[in-house]
Amino acid sequence: MLPKVRLPETRHMITLEVVRNTRLSPHFTSVTLGGPELERLHPMGFDQTVRLFFPREGQAGLRMPTLSNEAWMAQVLLLPKSRRPWVRNYTLRRVRPEVNEVDIEFALHGTESPASAWALRARPGEPAGIFDMGISYLPPAEAAWHLLVADESALPAVLAILDSAPDSLVAEVFLEVPESADIRGDVRGPAGVRIHWLPRDGAGTMPGQLALETVKRAVLPGGRFYTWVAGESRLPTGLRRHLVNDRGTAKGDIAFLGYWRHGRSSPG
Repeated sequence: MLPKVRLPETRHMITLEVVRNTRLSPHFTSVTLGGPELERLHPMGFDQTVRLFFPREGQAGLRMPTLSNEAWMAQVLLLPKSRRPWVRNYTLRRVRPEVNEVDIEFALHGTESPASAWALRARPGEPAGIFDMGISYLPPAEAAWHLLVADESALPAVLAILDSAPDSLVAEVFLEVPESADIRGDVRGPAGVRIHWLPRDGAGTMPGQLALETVKRAVLPGGRFYTWVAGESRLPTGLRRHLVNDRGTAKGDIAFLGYWRHGRSSPG
């Protein structure tokens, strides 16, 4: 899935270090990264995504690419695994330019996932790096309301979108999380936003399935609406198919992003 994106005017490879690691709930932790190079980041808000570079377990340091364009990937892949960093996509949950810090929230899937394992063990002073990938939340001005749908992997992105939203936003928000203890009781959003928390609580269903089936059954507001949906690949593809075929939604009014595929690890 290749969604429309808006890139910043300039992009740079930015090397940082872990400032703190804050456990948020049983399945989420927030890693704060900081350093003077963050002055080169252009905050865009909403679902601003970065390539996150972090060392493999046992590596003494972090080998960052030197090219601030798409040729960086070739640089990384040419490195032997002994020096090659892990690279994953993550949303900037919060940006605090006044103190040169960013927060990145991780949905924890145990130590089988390289990113989850790193987030569990990341300690202050350890290196990490980012490369800006822009935003995909690009609603048309004509949309009367928004539909935001996510499983746990895209929860930080939706929360960041709500943080950046104008007070006039009207939205139906469906957020699937592993269990009730992962619900963020302090999340409100603008007055016109209704948030539906969907904990699986041991149901054994694949991530994203509960959110998909819930939206399919939901009575939604009328009028033209914009959809932003992300998570395990079956959620965005399934919801897009439902909205287009069953609700008559224009394909151009749907941003759908497959963040991951169940049972398959990202290359690297």
